[in-house]
Amino acid sequence: MIPKRILGNSGLEVSALGLGCMGLSFGYGPAANKHEAIALIRTAFDAGVTFFDTAECYGPFTNEELLGEALAPFREQVVIATKFGFQDGDSKKGLDSSPSRMRAVAEASMKRLKTDYIDLFYQHRVDPNIPIEEVAGTIQDLIKEGKVKHWGLSEAGVETIRKAHTVQPVAALQSEYSLFFRETEKEIIPTLEELGIGFVPFSPLGKGFLTGAIDETTKFDTTDFRNIVPRFSEENRKANQALVDLLRSIAIDKDATPAQIALAWLLAQKPWIVPIPGTTKLHRLHENIGTATISLSAGDVQQIDTAASKISIQGARYPEALQNRVGK
Repeated sequence: MIPKRILGNSGLEVSALGLGCMGLSFGYGPAANKHEAIALIRTAFDAGVTFFDTAECYGPFTNEELLGEALAPFREQVVIATKFGFQDGDSKKGLDSSPSRMRAVAEASMKRLKTDYIDLFYQHRVDPNIPIEEVAGTIQDLIKEGKVKHWGLSEAGVETIRKAHTVQPVAALQSEYSLFFRETEKEIIPTLEELGIGFVPFSPLGKGFLTGAIDETTKFDTTDFRNIVPRFSEENRKANQALVDLLRSIAIDKDATPAQIALAWLLAQKPWIVPIPGTTKLHRLHENIGTATISLSAGDVQQIDTAASKISIQGARYPEALQNRVGK
């Protein structure tokens, strides 16, 4: 079984690895078959995963409905995280964290998730038009009403995190973090440590790149988000292969896979870090969960860091329009 971790000082206990559910409905090509997706979510639960991540904009809306149906038989035994922050729940539209929108999302999300409370309610992206103190105040009201248990921020900058935490303690920050993207180590992780906030890295496998299943010849579905990501251009995929080669060489020594080493490295960083790898494939789910049996020593981590520091990752992680929404 997967060990448990607590997100910062919040007391919110989750499995050390969660399941990011976005890709089942959105972002990485066509949606998965519904019955297969439900089976995958329930298999994850049976294997010890108790932390499931979704958002109203994944679909939009269909991912929450899928999760609601899949988790209904054991709702009380799992932690469900969902998110607000986009106009009409559509990530292609502008941001909207107005109190009325937040309340509307909470009600609609609960209905789709077949629940009367949300364990962890994230602001999906910081809304420059709504003071974060106002957002935190609305969350506080939702917590008092019993509709929300904990709250979090996604891709927020240090200043926003501090301001938000002063009004209503933040349980977790969800942002990108992996051996493929380490910007968060500079300011974000030290701030989270200081404030006692948990960290939930999304794309812990570099949007699939660190599994070793992607190279410069890989063709993505036309609806796959990676087609517009600079880091996934053909020449950048070729250049960045050195990182996968490094993981592969360490994996051989540990009788593991590159993905498992990448996840084990994240788990070794801090005891309050909980990655949420996503997948649509059962064999990948089992592979990710298998990480729980792999432990890296301080020496192993040092070896990975030393080798990784010599590799310069090529390409931005977002196209410019999306980059403008992060780190606020």
